[in-house]
Amino acid sequence: MAAENSSGNGRDDLFRRIDDRRDEVADLTAALIRIPTINPPGDAYEPCARFLGERLAARGFTVEYLRAEGAVGDSDRYPRLNMVARIEGDGAGPCVHFNSHIDVVEPGEGWTVDPFAGDVGEGRVYGRGACDMKGGLAASVIAVESILDQGIKFPGAIEISGTVDEESGGYAGVAWLAERGYFSPPRVDHVIIPEPLYKDAVCLGHRGVWWSEVEVRGRIAHGSMPFLGVSAIRGMGAFLAKIEDELYPRLAQRRTRMPVIPDQARQSTLNFNSLHGGSPEQGDEGGFPSALVADRCRLVLDRRYLLEEAEDDVRQEVVDLLDALKVEQPEFDYALRDLWSVPPTLTEPDAPVVQALDRAIETVLGTPARHVASPGTYDQKHVARVGHLHDCVAYGPGILELAHQPDEYIEIDDMVASAKIMAAAALNLLNRSPS
Repeated sequence: MAAENSSGNGRDDLFRRIDDRRDEVADLTAALIRIPTINPPGDAYEPCARFLGERLAARGFTVEYLRAEGAVGDSDRYPRLNMVARIEGDGAGPCVHFNSHIDVVEPGEGWTVDPFAGDVGEGRVYGRGACDMKGGLAASVIAVESILDQGIKFPGAIEISGTVDEESGGYAGVAWLAERGYFSPPRVDHVIIPEPLYKDAVCLGHRGVWWSEVEVRGRIAHGSMPFLGVSAIRGMGAFLAKIEDELYPRLAQRRTRMPVIPDQARQSTLNFNSLHGGSPEQGDEGGFPSALVADRCRLVLDRRYLLEEAEDDVRQEVVDLLDALKVEQPEFDYALRDLWSVPPTLTEPDAPVVQALDRAIETVLGTPARHVASPGTYDQKHVARVGHLHDCVAYGPGILELAHQPDEYIEIDDMVASAKIMAAAALNLLNRSPS
């Protein structure tokens, strides 16, 4: 029987098989890192998707390559190509889907190794995307391939996807697929996203996000006679001072019941994403800007909010500060533009996918699972909001704080342990009796 094959001696044999593939999971991670899928602009998506799809097709998966034509960012130069692979089990049953994004952020400065060499050493794989999240993708592939190699029978189906643009919102990736039913029942029942949130932790969801642009409007004048104009930069300075003096202290007092990590992220936060005002910078061309009073100054706000907060209130408290300045400074003028937003997401701890991962973590690691939530959003938001599928969490190897850092790496032992946990959880979900 399937349940017997996935427990007891069958489970131990499966785990030994995964142990034996330790070098293979490292090699697969390194191979994925060597495909530089930098976003933006969306480099090398197609070769990465096809590399992954061809491997899975050789193992009996039905593979689809799905370009998000018309989506934000898609072009003939940078096609947004997603890969979805599916393998059927024996008879009717649920579908467990492992979803990983293939895009990575630019490497930036400060590396002591080649960010796209996929170096392996000291029990680690190094490179941009090793942790976030090509190591998790590789672990999920090894987990499913090991189930197949072990000859374990299961009902239903298993899917593996490699999707694009998570680092820029996921709208040409999981969101686009979710709009077309790829993350909804009856096609899919359980989703595991192998983001790097520690091998002993199940990530139940994430904080909400509201991005906006504040433009302060002044009046242009000659820089030698600033009293004839109204400086938008000084107006923005007054707004920033209000945030420092009034809003930041309020945000620091707000705490959530969500198990957000690290602990500092259990409060509401606000980041100044970018700021520009006045004449354009001259760059390397040299010369001087014109002598002008700045008549425009723009600030992009990145506000992360809690399950206990409402987005309307989050927005209103910024509006209130701006309106207060209009009263205090009659020449102050502004415009506020919403850029994008996503509400907080939290899967309940008694959900089937959480319970299955909890049991698998305790079996493999010998310690109770931790429940955490992410400080930033990831593609669970689209599975829940667009796909209306709520049995979805993030679980994968890797250390969250290493994501987007120089000399990013992932521990090979962590990938092996997580592969065992993913395999055990998948079999549990596939064989669970309908409630």
